[in-house]
Amino acid sequence: MEFLLRVKVGALLGLLFLTLLFGFIPARVKWFRTTSGTENHRIVLSFISCFAGGVFLGACFLDVIPDFFSDIGEQLQTWGVETDFPLPEFIMACGFFLVLTLEKIVLNFTSHGMGENTPLLTPGGHGHGHGHSTTNHLQNSSHHIHIDTQAHSSFRAFMLFLSLSLHSVFEGLAIGLQNTDSKVMEICIAIVIHKSIIVFSLSVKLVQSAVKPLWLWTYLTVFAVMSPLGIVVGISLMEARLAEGALIQAVLEGLAAGTFIYITFLEILPHELNSPDRQLPKVLFILLGFSIMTLLAFLG
Repeated sequence: MEFLLRVKVGALLGLLFLTLLFGFIPARVKWFRTTSGTENHRIVLSFISCFAGGVFLGACFLDVIPDFFSDIGEQLQTWGVETDFPLPEFIMACGFFLVLTLEKIVLNFTSHGMGENTPLLTPGGHGHGHGHSTTNHLQNSSHHIHIDTQAHSSFRAFMLFLSLSLHSVFEGLAIGLQNTDSKVMEICIAIVIHKSIIVFSLSVKLVQSAVKPLWLWTYLTVFAVMSPLGIVVGISLMEARLAEGALIQAVLEGLAAGTFIYITFLEILPHELNSPDRQLPKVLFILLGFSIMTLLAFLG
């Protein structure tokens, strides 16, 4: 047991270090934070954003949701719950509406920030690559649709961080609950690869959402701590053996899945796809990000 504990502690430290390393690259490299660069710079950054969108889309459908369905199904069977009501889907919908309601409450009491109070589609103006609308657009083009591709919301960025952090805790739990050192290493390697891509993409989205540097560093640090925290909780649960612990985890996974659906389809993808510029290359980069997550899921 002592050797197994040392392996888990090693996995904890490795996850913490690598997550911080890959997360701070976009936060520290000035190239990612430049908002007034050349056209080529904006194009490349847009493609990176599309790649991140594909990563999150893959994480949503191939990681977060399947994990939730598997865990909640197992728990319902364990507790002998049989019902025709689509309970797993209902739990995810609760997570979706929870974020929707919270966001609208925040926006109702907030009157500043383009990304916070401007809808994705507003009357007036032509669609264009970076959403810089002008008064002339608004006055002279009332019959057109203006596509605001700068509709990044700091609130949505925070909710993305929150849902990913919650999911990271569950990934850490998977390590902490193992009873063999080989299984710990196997799961840890898979999570390190998966989380390195996720945290890089998360950092890109936070930078693009104009999150203040102090908060950005706080978000990334807290996110990096989540999987190690899950490992600690998993080790504790192995000792305590709480019967309700797995059920609570499954319900929280469902709420996180609903949150992830909301953020993926209302924040990440619309930002790029609502712009008429370079639609096909953007789709290809989204497919590239999704394909990498598919490969990771296929490899287990």
